[in-house]
Amino acid sequence: MSVNKSINILIVDDYTTMLRIIKNLLKQLGFDNVDEATDGTAALEKIKNKEYGLVISDWNMEPMTGLELLKQVRGSEAAYKNVPFIMVTAESKTENVVAAKQAGVNNYIVKPFNAETLKTKIASVLGEF
Repeated sequence: MSVNKSINILIVDDYTTMLRIIKNLLKQLGFDNVDEATDGTAALEKIKNKEYGLVISDWNMEPMTGLELLKQVRGSEAAYKNVPFIMVTAESKTENVVAAKQAGVNNYIVKPFNAETLKTKIASVLGEF
């Protein structure tokens, strides 16, 4: 089964340049339905109000971090609690990876990354495309 490239994707980062970069990489990979949020709180509101097939979130944000967002999503009783979630961070500390895995992250990307890396990570979560 091939990946449905018309799924809704939410990208979350407090750095607007990074949002633009990720959105452009997703577009290169054929994903056009991309929404943006600049922090975990705004992202959670969007997730509650729209069905997403994938969330790609930065780790370091204020006031709600990507890890806190992930915990809120996974801890929910709502239908969105199982949405595929990829965490993006500039830090590759083992304890961060472990914390994200324990919170239920599906995959992890360390910045900087390119379209091929993003494709590999998405494929590992959604399937080959």
